[in-house]
Amino acid sequence: MDSAEYERKIAFRFAAFDQDGNGCIDRADFSAAAARLLAEFGTTARCDKGQALYTGAEALWQGMAGIADVDGDQRVTREEFVGGAVKRLRDNPERFAEIARPFLRAAIAVADQDDLGAAPVPAVVRALKVLGADAGTAELAARSLDADEDGVITEDEAVSAFAAYFTVIAPDT
Repeated sequence: MDSAEYERKIAFRFAAFDQDGNGCIDRADFSAAAARLLAEFGTTARCDKGQALYTGAEALWQGMAGIADVDGDQRVTREEFVGGAVKRLRDNPERFAEIARPFLRAAIAVADQDDLGAAPVPAVVRALKVLGADAGTAELAARSLDADEDGVITEDEAVSAFAAYFTVIAPDT
């Protein structure tokens, strides 16, 4: 896989984390994502699911900062993200996915309003849209996440897809 192409794709992924569009990723981006998910599903921040989501968001932020915040200013610039991602994720994409596991687990629990242990595909579509995906992309992504086509997204399916998202090189995905 071509290094320049890989870097371009990783840079494209930056926008998914830069929730406020200010050109850097910071703790506030992760907190804002958690708050939007909770609001979408009518879940309070003080309940167990809400607390787990905020804890997962903080863990994901800490993992991201540990991988990419080169200058230690608690902000990850696009350049730091590209450098950190290319340097570390290329060799071990599963490691970053594991950093995301607590957040993904909690997000699935929030979207799983029937407590089935997995999130229904339509709920995942809602979650992806609230996190910034357009309707078509959210629908396609949610259906793709459902690897066994059982109509729900499990934690393992989400973690596996998260790892693939940062390493699979496909045209403008």
